[in-house]
Amino acid sequence: MDIKAIVLDIDGTLLTSKKMISPKTKQALINAQEKGIKVILASGRPTTGMFELAEQLEMTKYEGYLVSYNGSRVTDCKTKEVLFNQAMSVETGQAILEHLKKFDVMPMIDKEDYMYVNDVYNNNLELPEGDFNIIRYESRGGNFKLCEIDDLAAFATFPINKILIAAQPEYLQENVDAIHAPFDEVVTAAFSAPFYFEFTDKGIDKAKALNTVFPDLGIHSYNMIAFGDGQNDRTIIEYAGIGVAMGNAVEELKAVADDVTLSCDEDGIAVGLAKYL
Repeated sequence: MDIKAIVLDIDGTLLTSKKMISPKTKQALINAQEKGIKVILASGRPTTGMFELAEQLEMTKYEGYLVSYNGSRVTDCKTKEVLFNQAMSVETGQAILEHLKKFDVMPMIDKEDYMYVNDVYNNNLELPEGDFNIIRYESRGGNFKLCEIDDLAAFATFPINKILIAAQPEYLQENVDAIHAPFDEVVTAAFSAPFYFEFTDKGIDKAKALNTVFPDLGIHSYNMIAFGDGQNDRTIIEYAGIGVAMGNAVEELKAVADDVTLSCDEDGIAVGLAKYL
């Protein structure tokens, strides 16, 4: 198979559980780029939260790409040109944010340099690994300044690429149908972690972004190898010529993948690339 691109989810895939790129994985990706293979980071993260990782992987030098907001935007690392962008309408975004007031969730939206939340001090999730300040994590990960807005629905008079909500995993599982059901016809909604649920415009997913941009660049699905771990990675795993689930992936992703590699803490990407490149 003529592999021209490596498509990578970030959290739980490219990054270890300590939120770093391991030296072995980094070198494997740089080696691949030296051979002319493009690296494409495909994540639910905002674009601003991906550039630092792209720099670590020398993706500006080798002209890589960022698929951000679960596929609603594609950016050229070298030129910073936005090659694709599909946000929710203002009306849809405001309606979702108004609806979310009924639930015990923490909505987060961003615009330019800022992430907007209702209350920076209402930020704690009680997870099995311990208490987790989710707002600090998201704002730092996206390289955002923080701003409190009492009424996000009234404030959001601009198209939104993604509405992220965080909540206790058990609560999200119990209420997820009620949370997204009124908007099934106008948005795509999915878990990206047990405590994260995300809204993007209808039809948006990581594979659609790949299929919209890259065939025109001479990179087709059969030229791609993709790695992922979460439910929102299913489309790239099924789209790519070779879809590889991480050892730490959710079971539904392993079931549809062409292969399962080692976990993100065991250099699963490097091991997979050694097998297929």
